[in-house]
Amino acid sequence: MMDAHPSGMFRHALATRLWHWANAVVVIVMLMSGATISNAHRFLYWGQKGAMPEEAWLRVPRWPGWMTLPSHYDLSSAREWHLAFAWVLAFGLGAYLAASLVNGHVQRDLTLGRAGSHYHTLQKLVYCGLLFGMVPLLIGTGLALSPGMNAAWPWLLDLFGGRQSARTIHFLLAGGMAAFLVGHVALVLVSGPAKLLRGMLWGGEGGQ
Repeated sequence: MMDAHPSGMFRHALATRLWHWANAVVVIVMLMSGATISNAHRFLYWGQKGAMPEEAWLRVPRWPGWMTLPSHYDLSSAREWHLAFAWVLAFGLGAYLAASLVNGHVQRDLTLGRAGSHYHTLQKLVYCGLLFGMVPLLIGTGLALSPGMNAAWPWLLDLFGGRQSARTIHFLLAGGMAAFLVGHVALVLVSGPAKLLRGMLWGGEGGQ
C-alpha cells in the first residue's frame, strides 16, 4: 500500500519495504556470485550443448575480483551463495505478491488504465515486467540449470530450448536486472533521495 502525505512523501506498506530492502541485498549477492560462476566459462551458446569457444555467440568479459563473490575464484562457494539467495528471491517474491494482493497494492497501483495511482503507465509496465516477467524467468532458468531440478523436472530444460539456451537466457536476464538496478538508483538520486529513502525506510511520516 502507498498513500500520499500532504508533504508529498509517500507511505509504503511494510510488505513493500521489506521486499525492497531484502531484494537489494539478494540481487547484489546473486549478481556478484553469478559473476564468479560466469568467470568459470565465459562463453554463451544456444541449444543443448556448448563447450567450444568457436561455437559461442558471445564472449563474456572477465569480471574483476571486486565485482565477484567470493572475491577470489571459488566456483563451489559461488554456487552455494547463488543457490541460497535464489531461494530467498523465490520465496520473497511469492510472499510479496500474496501480501500485495491482500492489501490491494496490485489492484490499486499496478492495474493499467486505473486512475488515481501514483505510478504512471510506463512505471506500471516496467514494474509488472519485473514482477511477472523478469524475476519469474530468472528463477525458472536458474532451476533449469540446477542438476537436482533436472532430475525432478526434466521438462524445464526443454521449455527453455536446452541447457545452453537456459544459461544464455539466465545471463541476459541477469544483465537486465543489473541495468534496472543501476537505473533505479540513478532515478532515486535525481528525484530527491532523502525523501524517497525516508518513505522506503519508515513508510513515510509516522511510519505505517
